[in-house]
Formats: sequence, C-alpha cells, structure tokens
Amino acid sequence: MNKQWMQFAEQVKQLYGKDFVPLHEPTFDDKELEYVTDCVKTGWVSSVGAYVTKFEEELAKFVGVKRAVAVVNGTAALHIALKVAGVEADDEVLMPSLTFIATANAVSYCGAIPHFIDVHQETLGVDPFKLDIYLQEVAEIRNGELFNKQTNRRIKALVPMHTFGHAVHLDELVDLAEKYHLVLVEDAAESLGTYYKGKHTGSFGKVNAMSFNGNKIITTGGGGAILTDDEILADYAKHLTTTAKVPHKWEYVHDEIGYNYRMPNINAALGCAQLEKLEQFLIQKKALADKYEELVASLEGVKLFKQPVHSNSNYWLQTLVLDESLERDEVLGSLNEQGVMSRPIWQPMHELEIMKDCPTMDLSVTNRLKKRIVNISSTPIEVNNE
Repeated sequence: MNKQWMQFAEQVKQLYGKDFVPLHEPTFDDKELEYVTDCVKTGWVSSVGAYVTKFEEELAKFVGVKRAVAVVNGTAALHIALKVAGVEADDEVLMPSLTFIATANAVSYCGAIPHFIDVHQETLGVDPFKLDIYLQEVAEIRNGELFNKQTNRRIKALVPMHTFGHAVHLDELVDLAEKYHLVLVEDAAESLGTYYKGKHTGSFGKVNAMSFNGNKIITTGGGGAILTDDEILADYAKHLTTTAKVPHKWEYVHDEIGYNYRMPNINAALGCAQLEKLEQFLIQKKALADKYEELVASLEGVKLFKQPVHSNSNYWLQTLVLDESLERDEVLGSLNEQGVMSRPIWQPMHELEIMKDCPTMDLSVTNRLKKRIVNISSTPIEVNNE
C-alpha cells in the first residue's frame, strides 16, 4: 500500500475521530426527533400534512423560486420536471454522460432518448462552448424547434447537472438554450446551497429538480423536489405527482395518467429540521474543503477540486483529481482498506450497455476525467483550520 495514502487515511480518521469514516452520512439531533415524533403522535405520517406544505414553502424561499413541489425522490422530480417542460416520447434530451444514472433514467421514463454531451474540466459539468460548436454541425432549427439532422428527431431539452455541488457555466447555457430553442431543465440534485454569481442553482431553468436522498447535504430520508417560477407548471406538477386526482370531497376521479410520487409528511418533517441547519452545514463543508486542501498539498500528483470562479459551491462531495500517472483503483483500494470510504465518479452513461444506442458527441474530456476522480469522506463536521 502506498505510504502517502496510508498517511492521508490516518489524517482523515483523526479529523473525524473514527476508525471507519463513511463517504457521507446524515447529521441528526433532537430537532429531527421532535418533528418526526410530532408526526407519529398526531398520526399525520403519510402524504398529507402540514410539514409537506412547510417544507415546500421554506425550500422555495431558500432557493429563490416561487414554487417547490415535494416528491418521493430526485429521479421522480426530474421525471416530472421534464414532462411538464414538454419533453415527449421520441424527443432527444441533451445531458452529460458524466452523471448519475438517474438523469438518464428520468429522460427514458418520458419515452425520450438521452443525447450525451461532454463536460468542462473547470466545472465537471456541461461544456457550453463545445456544445455550441457541436450543435452547429449536427442540428438545425425547423419552425422554431431544434432537430438532429442525423436522426431526424426533435431535440427538446438541455439538462445540465451540477456535479458534486459545483455550478456549471449557467449564463452560457441559458444563452445556448435560447439560441437553439431548447428548454433548460437543471438537474440540481447535488447543489442545494450552491450559487452561481449570487443566484441559487435550480432557479435558472424553466423547471428544475433537486434530491434529498440520505447522502445529500440535507435529507428527507428519500425525497426530491420540483422547482419553478411558473405557477401553472407547478400546479400541473403537483397534480401529476398526486395521481392526477381531481379535487373532490369524496369522488375518485383521475383526469390523466398520474404518478404516486408524493412525499410523506414524516419525511417532510425530517426535511424541515434539516433545512434549519443548512447554513451551518454549508459553513462546515467549506471548512472541510479548506482542511482537505491543506492535507492534499503533501500528496504527489493530487489536487482537491475547488469551486469554479463563478460558483459559490456547497462542496457536497469532496473531490480529488489525480494526475494521469496515478492509478485510480490503487488509490481507492488504499483508502478503503484503511477505513476511509472513497469511490470513483460514476461510470459514464455512454459506456453502459443499456445506453449504447444513444446519440453521442465527442466525449474526450469525460473519458479522461472518469479515470482521475475520487470522492472522499464528506460528512459536515466542525473543523479546526488553525
């Protein structure tokens, strides 16, 4: 085992005061217990209750959008965001290959086809400059809509994902979406608490999605939310995610195919308590990043990925970028054997057998980065950087 990684692993364990350090775990105290206990005592534990409304209102206020619709997970949020944004069967949706499978799955749930695009080394997210050149070559506008000249399918939407909580080049992507008549739908699953030039991520697209899985910066156990400034689309999203049931005192009438994607009240209660601590989590995450930068300085061929100049990042997952001379799997093996949980970035979508027939642009940056990225322990804690 490489000596420098043994030393680094010991430093991480000392930092956390543990012999085994998970990648990311939730932080709970009496407040979560208080709110969840209230749900249990009152019996309001399912899909109706005051905590759902409170969570939606407080989340919308924090992000700076008019509406938030709480749902069962981030994948469901993105599915419905795409659907209400107008993505239909046989459409193509531009999205990074370097993302979690949920992004591609949500597109597929709509009957649409993921169209994989490359990322920018500065953000780890969609490269708008390379994408612009690519679309000039392979696509054309017909009657106000963009079409792939090779497949003859409509390209309806662009879905950037803020990788590990670092904002993409949003100004350029907003302009690009307008130029090519695309609907912008942000996959902000990982970026609660991240700002781009002072504006919160998840507020730039027509409709956007967020996740509150157990490993996210705040958690509702499982959960997600649809975010938008469009009241009509928010109402439609709420309708679809509550089985498309027409309001009535007693009748069960459903006016289209809907989805049982409702967030239970007991999960929303957990989320309300977590939201109250979010600002503190963000402070701790940044302090942890500073500490890791100090520790990583002694490692040869390794850098800590720091927020891009335009991004005030939440540092959801702390990220090491290895020189190409280092073997990623050897690093992963060393850290995990020492009790410091670490993981590689996701296998790019274009390499999955189930996605092999999807259209794809040049992915040279994606292919290089997949061999060089390692995520390390990221649970927010009090850090002394003196």
